[in-house]
Parts: sequence; C-alpha cells; structure tokens
Amino acid sequence: MTKMDAPSPTKPAYIDLDAPEAGNGKAVEVGPGVHWLRMPLFGGDFVINCWALEDSDEWAIVDTGLKSQQCEAAWAIAAEELLDSRRIGRVFATHMHPDHAGMAGWLTRLHGGTLHMTRLEYLTFLMFEAGGEAAVQEEREFHRKGGMPEDWFADFRARSANFANVISEVPRAYRPMQDGDRIAIGGREWQVVVGHGHSPEHACLWNRQDRLLISGDQILPEISSNVSVVAHEPDGDPLSDWITSLARIKAVVSDDVLVLPAHGQPFHGLHNRIDALLAGHERKLDRLAGALGAAPRPATDFYSVLFRNVEDSFWSRSLALGEALSHLACLRQRGIAVSGEDTEGVIRWAKA
Repeated sequence: MTKMDAPSPTKPAYIDLDAPEAGNGKAVEVGPGVHWLRMPLFGGDFVINCWALEDSDEWAIVDTGLKSQQCEAAWAIAAEELLDSRRIGRVFATHMHPDHAGMAGWLTRLHGGTLHMTRLEYLTFLMFEAGGEAAVQEEREFHRKGGMPEDWFADFRARSANFANVISEVPRAYRPMQDGDRIAIGGREWQVVVGHGHSPEHACLWNRQDRLLISGDQILPEISSNVSVVAHEPDGDPLSDWITSLARIKAVVSDDVLVLPAHGQPFHGLHNRIDALLAGHERKLDRLAGALGAAPRPATDFYSVLFRNVEDSFWSRSLALGEALSHLACLRQRGIAVSGEDTEGVIRWAKA
C-alpha cells in the first residue's frame, strides 16, 4: 500500500463496530469464535488487523504484525487479555510481507506452534530474510534501470536490507497451503482462496458457514494494495495477475460475506469493492496509455500521470516506480506499450 493511492469515491458498508485499540491486547468478536486484534506498525495510525480464531482448546492466529518491541508487548498482553494462556497452535500468514508475517517465527517458537503459508510466499519469505549485499546492489541497479536519477539515491534504503530488521527468524519448517484447500479450525471449515499481484501467492481464508472472508491485503476497503514490479522479478506482470485474481475471487466467493481486511474496518459489499478496485486500475491504465508517445521515456516520467503526489523520499519514489512499472508491463501485455533499453541500460517505454 502507498499513500499515493487515492481513496475510493464511495466507501464500503462498514459494520457498526468500534475497532479494538492497537497494541492493548484486547479484541472484538466479529463472528463465532473469530476475534479482531490490531497490532501497531510504524507509529501513528499505521496498524494491522490480526485475527484470533478459537481452535478447540488452542488458538489459530491469522497474520501477526512485524517484529518490534511494541508488537512483542502487545502479544504478551493478548496472551492474558484474550488468549487466556491457551496455546497458539497454528499461525497462518496470508503472505510474506513483514507486517503480516514478521512475528510468525516468534509466535511459533514461543508457543511450539506451526507456521502455515502458501509455498511461494514461504520461499520468498526465506529469500528476503537471507538478504545480503548482492541483493542490495541488485535493488539499486533495478531502480537505476527504472529511470531513477542519481540524486534520488541520497536516502537509498534497500527493501531486502530493511526486511530482515522487522521479521523474527523464519521457521525452517512450515505447513503449505494451496488454493482450494479446506482447513478445519475450531470445528469450522475455511477454504483457501489464492490471489496474485500484491504478493506471489496470497492466501485469503473463506468461511462459508459464517459468511466471513479474511482478505489480507488482497482486498482492502478504501485503497488498492501496492501492486509492483520488484527487483527480483524485473520482467514480471503483477498487475495482470492482480486483475485476473480479483475477477476470479468475485466469481468464487459469494457477495454475502463480511470482509475482514488486513487494514481498515470490516465491511460488506465484496463484489462492489472488487469492481471499484478493477475500475480504478483500468482508469490508471487508460491515463497511462494516453500519455505514451512515440518517443521512449523511463517509467519515472509517468509518475504525474498515475499519482497525485509522490513524496521526495527514496521509499515513496521506489513504491511509485514499482507501481508505474506494473501498469506499463500490463499495457505491454495488452499490446499497447513497448519497452527497450537505451545505451545506459535504462528501460524506456513508448506507444506500440
């Protein structure tokens, strides 16, 4: 997600429920045996929703927050306030981003539980944990080839280097999930519904019986998750994957669910929200297609076409580059754009 994403013009139908305070360990029950916790992230209003599911005499946790002293303290309080000293037997991570899986290793080691992720998310999680100087240099080169001028690197922070600082050690064993799996938790069945684009193999969990969908970052109520081309897959087309995934989720999951997102309030109106997300990206694609010309230009030249504002920091410019590249790659897939390297290796884009 980025600050650059514009809010949806119409808000979803939120349920009349006060959000739990982030970090105080207390929870709000949103469905039978399903409790809503919020964990602090980077300070201010940045929080993540975590879901505690009653699982017989244990608990299953979906998403964890990132590794921090604040989060450790919050989970310690939750152990007394909500969990009632019952063991966390299973930790489910919707995907490998640190705010979702950063505390997974810490929780599984503390409770002797097991980690559950899709295979691509787990392997990518391990890859980012490994990091290293080679990964840092590859990221820098990726941004340079994307069109970033040298003076934008003054506050360069490699994603791979930062990643390792906000995750606890990744367990070396896990339980794989895949699309269509049906998982019993507390006598209820949750179906795994996989999406792509925001991350490699993002798992949503759908409970038909109680009409609940834990959507992670795949479907958020008021912003679109960041969908970026990334340094380790520079020729990827994540936006086409994202669009296909959303259309499929709409076809598979019924509209009567209460959506439990990773950020923001639980809401009704899944299908309308998916339609709004798809329409928002199509508008961006239309604007971008109109801005392409015969003269090839780097992706950074199209920031003003796609975003209202990009802050003067490497992190914001990096997120914008990933998003710009994903939209350009989608247009290339549709036969609207072409790309090629100039003499300095910078990738430039033009109308097909």
